Amino acid sequence: MESAMQSIFFIVILIFSVMVHEISHGFAALFLGDKTAQYAGRLTLNPIPHIDLFGSIILPLLLFFFQSPILFGWAKPVPYNPYNLRNQKWGPALVGAAGPGSNILIALFMGLAVRFLPSAPVFSPEFLSTFISTLSIIVFLNLALAIFNLIPIPPLDGSKVLFSILPYQWHFIQGFLERNGFFILLIFIFFFSRFLLPIILFLFSLITGGMRLF
Repeated sequence: MESAMQSIFFIVILIFSVMVHEISHGFAALFLGDKTAQYAGRLTLNPIPHIDLFGSIILPLLLFFFQSPILFGWAKPVPYNPYNLRNQKWGPALVGAAGPGSNILIALFMGLAVRFLPSAPVFSPEFLSTFISTLSIIVFLNLALAIFNLIPIPPLDGSKVLFSILPYQWHFIQGFLERNGFFILLIFIFFFSRFLLPIILFLFSLITGGMRLF
């Protein structure tokens, strides 16, 4: 029962985090001149339009039960039209970076709370321990989402940043990655995703001031 409740708790935090991630893409596009996400009704905190059955629920549960070193997932992508963006050069990169950027901001805000709340004498030790554990999980999951999505492999957000900075003569790399991105991503997830964990734990420790998650 405790394991089931823990997994549900993880999934709820993950769904909220990926929802904020996707909404941030939509608001960034709106700020840059594209109203596609607004017209599609995706600039909302209602989780129903954002949930992807496999990416938001089934995959995270499988990763959790099989004790994967990285727990990640995704929501339904927020639609946007890059041709509507005022800045055609950097617009797609800014829209792409907005998702991971929102997760980093959440991790920073919650991580600083983890760092400084133990010095606040107004909370009972029992409440403080539970609250800090909850915030620590939020920090870890949001860092994991941000770092994973910044990998420059389509369809992840890092690819949009990469494609914006690639010199014109190297655009064949973009074509290759767009054609084979799904398979390259699968290979990365199964064989190389574990190398992200030390980076995530280092950033977690840096933000929280050395707080141990495990």
